[in-house]
Amino acid sequence: MSEDQPVRSGEPVQSVRGVRPPVVTPRRVVAGICIVIPFVAMLWVNSYSRTTPQFIGIPFFYWYQIAWVPVTAALTYAAYALVRAEERAQRAHGEGAGR
Repeated sequence: MSEDQPVRSGEPVQSVRGVRPPVVTPRRVVAGICIVIPFVAMLWVNSYSRTTPQFIGIPFFYWYQIAWVPVTAALTYAAYALVRAEERAQRAHGEGAGR
């Protein structure tokens, strides 16, 4: 692919040196784990399908799920921050290589 041809949708993006950046990186793996944890915790119903221990009179089944709301928000933000930081680093690396 030459420099003056536009990149078509679906084609791999290449850096300035012509080498494609890795798709699976440690930051993206950690971000993926942050996204998967709440799903596993909520879909594994046997782990919280009980009434004890109670918290301020609320059965465990309910407060466990409610407790996951802020935890999920924090994990989602962490995943977002990791992916965004990686995108910035790749952009900086690409700009630095072109100079």
